[in-house]
Amino acid sequence: MAARAPQHRRPSAPGLPAGVAPALLPEGTDGTRSAGGGGTTGARSAGRPSAGAAAGTGYDTVTVSVRHGLETVDILRLRGACGAVLQSRGGAAVSFLVPAGTARGWHLPGSSCSPGAVLLPATDPRWIMAPAGPQAPARPTDAWVLRSALCEAACTLTAGGLGPF
Repeated sequence: MAARAPQHRRPSAPGLPAGVAPALLPEGTDGTRSAGGGGTTGARSAGRPSAGAAAGTGYDTVTVSVRHGLETVDILRLRGACGAVLQSRGGAAVSFLVPAGTARGWHLPGSSCSPGAVLLPATDPRWIMAPAGPQAPARPTDAWVLRSALCEAACTLTAGGLGPF
């Protein structure tokens, strides 16, 4: 008779459906994860100014290789979840704008997340997914949706013989 694998219970926060992983919940100001939110949503903490475009809006930047990034953009566009995306000056990397505070908890091999973002004019040719208009703020991609799409893109590229990352 085969032994069963141990069953683990996932803790859930009050008000959330059972099975929602606590790691997907936003981190609170005291370092705990809660359903109530938390984190940084405007100006940066620790005295660092926000590099966002619109007043009170800050961004962090997730950067990956160009092949991985373009595959991820395709996945996000199919899901209708792609925010603003830039290509690096040399063309070797793709940068996704994500909400401010993402850099504190970002740990995904094959990518890097840095606080702040340099926003280019909407007419700059390096935008892969540009803001809606010249005065429109850049829309960030949800960090956990981006993480999922990056993992899916890595699997797709590896299966096609273009990985590993």
